[in-house]
Amino acid sequence: MQKILIIAPSWVGDMVMAQSLFIALKNNQPDCQIDVLAPLWSLGLLVRMPEITKTFVMPLTHGEFGLKARFLLGRKLRAEKYTQTIVLPNSWKSALIPFFANIPKRTGFLGEARFGLLNDARKLDKSVLTMTVQRFVALGFEANENLPYYSFPALNVTAFQQKNVIEKFHLRLSKPILVLCAGAEFGSAKRWSETHFAELAQHQLAEGWQVWLIGSEKDKPITEEIHKLTGWKCQNFAGKTDLTEAIDLLSLANTVVSNDSGLMHVAAALNKKVIALYGSSDPKFTPPLHSDAEIVTLNLPCSPCFKRDCPLGHRQCLTDISPQQIMPLIKI
Repeated sequence: MQKILIIAPSWVGDMVMAQSLFIALKNNQPDCQIDVLAPLWSLGLLVRMPEITKTFVMPLTHGEFGLKARFLLGRKLRAEKYTQTIVLPNSWKSALIPFFANIPKRTGFLGEARFGLLNDARKLDKSVLTMTVQRFVALGFEANENLPYYSFPALNVTAFQQKNVIEKFHLRLSKPILVLCAGAEFGSAKRWSETHFAELAQHQLAEGWQVWLIGSEKDKPITEEIHKLTGWKCQNFAGKTDLTEAIDLLSLANTVVSNDSGLMHVAAALNKKVIALYGSSDPKFTPPLHSDAEIVTLNLPCSPCFKRDCPLGHRQCLTDISPQQIMPLIKI
């Protein structure tokens, strides 16, 4: 039996897209065991992926080197006797733990000159593998294979898990639910304006919908402003849930309007109607992986710039998308 350790990425959206790799591995090798080494915050997401057997918590924060900690964890993992590791991040340090674990086959893209650390090192051809999900899935196959068809991520949420979150937050489901994901951890250049989100929310409230605001603790100033602009008529969950609860809340939505963010990818993986707003990022690179997703972008000459903050100071790639463009796309 193949026993595979995945070194996971550090962003929510990338973690969701990595599930396409897990599905591909299981389709190709049904008896394989897939374990994941990942940040602590991601465990609530990974438990919703049925392909995964076991998870290990990365003891270091994003960007932290911690050579000794990596060596000790690698030595501990030797007992697991993995046959292969797939390293999804491109950094040099992300390949250290599998090397220290003496895993026989260590697969990944060359990234930061990882010769030696990886013995199945691939050269990334960005003109062929144009999407993040394609790059992840390609690492599950031999270097000389053509990229196979890949499945979209599909997170599992049970009726029992939904019942728990409904009871915890005293929710009523008698009205259709619009979820607004107004944050984007990468930076302000990926965020639609609070006034636009609020205008959209007011329109749907008048149409008899309920509007939920979902995000992390960092998103609270944004969601509070939207909540205020709508006369406190939304339900603001930002900072009040962990990631698992946010997933369960999203599973109850009828439509989700989101910036290009991790929660956008989560909503798509929950088979929700997703309306995705793109400005500084490229919808061809990291689109929501759902056949019915609506991507809204203006394709201005200055975008995608991939900057955290608009280098021109106006964010017109997003601010010029009007709420009126989004309203007709919202469906029960």
